[in-house]
Amino acid sequence: MNLSFQNRIALHYMIATAVIMAVAFTTVYFVVQETVFQNLDNDLSFEAEKHTGEIKIVGDKIKIKNKKGWEQREHREVQVNPVFIQILNKDGEFIDKSPNLKNDVLIFNAQQNYGGHFNAKLNGKAIRQVQVPIEDNGKIRGFILAAMSLESSKMVLLNLRNVLVFSYLFLLVGLYFISRYLAGRGIIPVKVITETTKRITQNNLNERVVLPQNKDELYELSAGINQLLQRIENTLERERQFTSDASHELRTPLSTLKGTLEVLIRKPREQAEYEEKIKFSLTEIDRITDTLEQLLLLARLDTTAKTVDQSLVPLPTVIDEILSRHKKRISEKNLVIDFNKGAALVSVVPKYYSNLILDNIIGNAIKYSKDNKTVHITITKTDSKIVCKIQDEGIGIKKEDLNNLFNHFFRSDALNHKNISGNGLGLSIAKKAADAIHAEILIESEFGAGTTFTIEF
Repeated sequence: MNLSFQNRIALHYMIATAVIMAVAFTTVYFVVQETVFQNLDNDLSFEAEKHTGEIKIVGDKIKIKNKKGWEQREHREVQVNPVFIQILNKDGEFIDKSPNLKNDVLIFNAQQNYGGHFNAKLNGKAIRQVQVPIEDNGKIRGFILAAMSLESSKMVLLNLRNVLVFSYLFLLVGLYFISRYLAGRGIIPVKVITETTKRITQNNLNERVVLPQNKDELYELSAGINQLLQRIENTLERERQFTSDASHELRTPLSTLKGTLEVLIRKPREQAEYEEKIKFSLTEIDRITDTLEQLLLLARLDTTAKTVDQSLVPLPTVIDEILSRHKKRISEKNLVIDFNKGAALVSVVPKYYSNLILDNIIGNAIKYSKDNKTVHITITKTDSKIVCKIQDEGIGIKKEDLNNLFNHFFRSDALNHKNISGNGLGLSIAKKAADAIHAEILIESEFGAGTTFTIEF
């Protein structure tokens, strides 16, 4: 059965409610039935006991004390639901009966010797009957049978059953339409989500699903869809950024490389000139390769948080490895490395991201330091944070450039130090790596005097 979501909700709700109503109505019916029979049984037991007091036992015989008075009383009283009385001996043989039985007799049930109530028939009509033993000195001398008509009670129960059945069917039909209406109102937010998602394309990924007021399952669904859209938008933005950055940064070296090779093949040249141009071309190729690797690293940093090595290592170990990699450049510039490890030998940091952050910052400190100067590196602990400071005595950064240092390809005062290689991606990589481990990078600089980077892990 291919039903819509709205109809399925209504149907499931109706089935659940139908089961509850069926149990409730059945319980009501049987409780009323039990109450009706209980009242009848109480009346029958009372009448049987009352008439037991009007009987005397003479030897083995049972006689009514005042039979004429009994008959006169029965004729005088107007009984809405008359009681039929019959007296039997111990063998179940007829002795006497109330006048209202006329030519009829009550049936003796040998299985109900001790006062049990049961249904029977009298002149083709239903009655409720009880038979109470007549005892004398611990011996059963006979039985009193008392009965009352069951027709009116059965009529009441039949009417009750009919009312419950028709009410049940009527309520189910009404319940289905009410459930369908309520289900329709309930899935309005789902329809809004569907319409919104249909409108969203690659050209308008900034549109979001409106969050419902109540923070329920639909709110979580809408929020989840918005988060998914945000991740998709971020991914596409990274792709666009990568394409833009790559075309921006690679255009110049490729043009330079192409121009150099075109000039080189215009006419025969000396071997030394060929070697010079080829070495220059190789340098440009290395520059392109480094730029591409850094661009790819920037793109990966947004998506590899759960797949990279998350092992922890001592921070001094990371810095020692970085200084070893830059040993040649340190020696060329005759720099002094003042590395104060302090009491942080046991301070551990994420290996992969910490290496990216510190390699770029320490590399910049060495690159932009003046010859024969000192690079100061200190590690301290404050509260629950590990603080690493890298201070150089280099060219410094202009104050107006400090807010742009983490932008792609930004280089402060680049025209005045063309001799220093770089593409402006190092600090962007450091910032993304810091964000991945919730670290913070702070910068203080004085133009012409040096720069201090503070990293809080």
